[in-house]
Amino acid sequence: MAISDVREYAHLSARDVEAIGVELDAIRHEISDSLGDTDRRYIQKTIRIQRGLVTAGRAVLLFSGHRPAWVLGTGLLAAGKIIENMELGHNVMHGQWDWMNDPEVHSSTWEWDIVGTSEHWKATHNYHHHKYTNILGMDDDVGYGVVRVTRDQPWNPAYSLNLVWNTVLAVAFQWGVGVQHLEIAPGTINSSGWPEQKRRIGQFLNKARKQVGKDYVWWPILSGGDRKTTFTANATANVIRNLWSNAVIFCGHFPDGADKFTLKDLEEETQAQWYLRQMLGSANFTGSQLTHFMSGNLSFQIEHHLFPTLPSNRYAEISEKVQDVCRRWDLPYTTGPLYRQYWQSWRTIARLSLPDRLLTDTSDDATETRSEKMFEGTPREYDDHEGPRSGLVTALRHHNPRRLRNLTRTA
Repeated sequence: MAISDVREYAHLSARDVEAIGVELDAIRHEISDSLGDTDRRYIQKTIRIQRGLVTAGRAVLLFSGHRPAWVLGTGLLAAGKIIENMELGHNVMHGQWDWMNDPEVHSSTWEWDIVGTSEHWKATHNYHHHKYTNILGMDDDVGYGVVRVTRDQPWNPAYSLNLVWNTVLAVAFQWGVGVQHLEIAPGTINSSGWPEQKRRIGQFLNKARKQVGKDYVWWPILSGGDRKTTFTANATANVIRNLWSNAVIFCGHFPDGADKFTLKDLEEETQAQWYLRQMLGSANFTGSQLTHFMSGNLSFQIEHHLFPTLPSNRYAEISEKVQDVCRRWDLPYTTGPLYRQYWQSWRTIARLSLPDRLLTDTSDDATETRSEKMFEGTPREYDDHEGPRSGLVTALRHHNPRRLRNLTRTA
């Protein structure tokens, strides 16, 4: 099933893993020590752009009764909501800008423009997801409690509607994020007890009430024009934001090459082993500078998982250093075009709607669920390996050349 010994799977010795950890620590310190005015100007400019887009969108929607104004206003509003959600909210609440000591962009004060509360999201995402990345039973982001994305989730008849559940989740993604910490979905972790759940439900309902009132009551009333068209513009902008957020997140976690892990991997896990798990469990996607910006730079998901508290505007720079580490240690660096990564995620979701008995790949050697057992009985070193050492990339090439072509290892 999923990987239970990440070091064995990666074809690395304990000394190798710790050496990689030292290199990645050095990258983290180098970037942290270089933060300054350029980064400060970046986040301040991003806030101005986001607010400008939303203000312009609201202004244009005063004339939402005219179709061109509706289209333009909706587009501007959707763009502003995406930036607030991805490049601002997500990254600010990770603490990426706490070093500035500016209350406007501090993780302790930011409340984002979705129905879920920042407090709940920081618990499910910053803690559970980033500490227990891709570990079923610890990371609720593995399927969000409704979608089967790995064979480690036992099949049941509800998963035959996998594509339906994922479509609903994509369209209403902010609501999925909002209820995640309430522990009410059938596949999520239920450990807090009813008194705590009741408190969280109250917090969520209060935030959702305010958000729904703002988007679907007060702004249509204040628009002064056709309230119905302003209502539909707000709803459409939210759906666009939800679909884009879902695509970005899924491209970073569920295409081929984004591995899953078991609780056994956590036993006495060192910082270096945690780094390795993040590298193997995440995936990037390529694109233009605008694509990176609109994704909150989560197109560099590998770098984000390695260094979640470093500012996102530095991920492109960091990626070059991480790719160099992967080259020298013969580790895969999983990336590819946005369309391919998203297609692979949906393909996996469609495939796993079927019972295991109808699937052809083994549970230890499938694109969505691999483990160290796939290499049993094969040599650990190869005479034709690329670069200074033989590692996971070479092992994958010998094991299944076709599958390796689905990954992109930057040369």
